[in-house]
Amino acid sequence: MNNYEIVHFDEMKPTTCSCGVTRRAFVSRDNPVATIHMVDIAEDSRVHYHKKLTEIYLILEGEGHMELDGKRFPVRPMTTILIKPGCRHRAVGHLRIANVPVPAFDPDDEWFDD
Repeated sequence: MNNYEIVHFDEMKPTTCSCGVTRRAFVSRDNPVATIHMVDIAEDSRVHYHKKLTEIYLILEGEGHMELDGKRFPVRPMTTILIKPGCRHRAVGHLRIANVPVPAFDPDDEWFDD
């Protein structure tokens, strides 16, 4: 077994998510540490939060806003955001982001108020 894994996002099949369309790398039972996702943000991304996950967003392309606990902040390429558990959040605008959830992404830890 290798002590590494290489993933090419451009070869992954995208899936829909509350933020738009995502490609998720390193999501597996034997990796509880962290994952990385490339997300194309949809215009109708939903406000959500996590009870366990901390997320790090890196804006790769586009300009828009991050909505964090009801406040909007402008973002552009190379903006990074640390989103702690409990923070209601969503990205707004035509954006492509890299998202690093820590610990590894858990689809059961996505919560909505509505």
